[in-house]
Amino acid sequence: MIPIKDKDGIARMREACAVAARVLDILKPLVRTGITTQDLEEAGRDAIARLGARSACYGYQHHSRRYPAHTCISVNEEVVHGIPTLRRILREGDIVSLDIVVEYHGYIGDNAATVPVLPVSPRIEKLLRVTSEALGIGIREAKVGNRIGDISHAIQAHVEGHGFSVVRDMVGHGVGVAMHEPPEIPNFGRRGTGDRIRPGMTLAIEPMVNLGDYKTRTLPDGWTVVTADGSPSAHFEHTVLTTEKGPEILTLPPAR
Repeated sequence: MIPIKDKDGIARMREACAVAARVLDILKPLVRTGITTQDLEEAGRDAIARLGARSACYGYQHHSRRYPAHTCISVNEEVVHGIPTLRRILREGDIVSLDIVVEYHGYIGDNAATVPVLPVSPRIEKLLRVTSEALGIGIREAKVGNRIGDISHAIQAHVEGHGFSVVRDMVGHGVGVAMHEPPEIPNFGRRGTGDRIRPGMTLAIEPMVNLGDYKTRTLPDGWTVVTADGSPSAHFEHTVLTTEKGPEILTLPPAR
């Protein structure tokens, strides 16, 4: 069963998502030449603590392994779940996916964005633009009465229409009191399939798009997912509330 949030749950989701959005907003301008992914991790860790939340990533268990960092920072061919390290120094032309998941007062906020270390090639600029556009297109399909497959199909059609590929091995998901709740939200699929969208769902919609082939593999660390062909990958994500008035993005960055 897909959890439906009541009024209190929605209020708490808004709070958690606002914190996640604020942390991501703090980290994005720190991405630059010469900084390490560990530097970004420490800034994210400190921001999460300062805002009174905790990382939902740190210690997250998958099979027998626990994730060792407070943020997921994936560079270039790393699709998701990249582990920050002092050894990874950012260079011009890199792209850096920042995935921030926090728990705040019992609820989860989840968002991600891929940031370039300028300058990048026109092809990489297009990859980032198309992936960001695909997120917006997918969110627009998260309307009450539609089906999950409508989101999936819209994302896939936009991405593949621009000559890129969508990752099959990792998908979006429901989010709430747990980081991963039903339903799964693939970035590929057919219209009119999957669960019916109802009011009060909170969905993490997250296109993961590869410059080359869609196939991936996991590194020996058990966490870092990379493209099988070594091509760059981009990742954008928002947590969305479904309402009778249309989808509401809960992880919009704070107004400046």
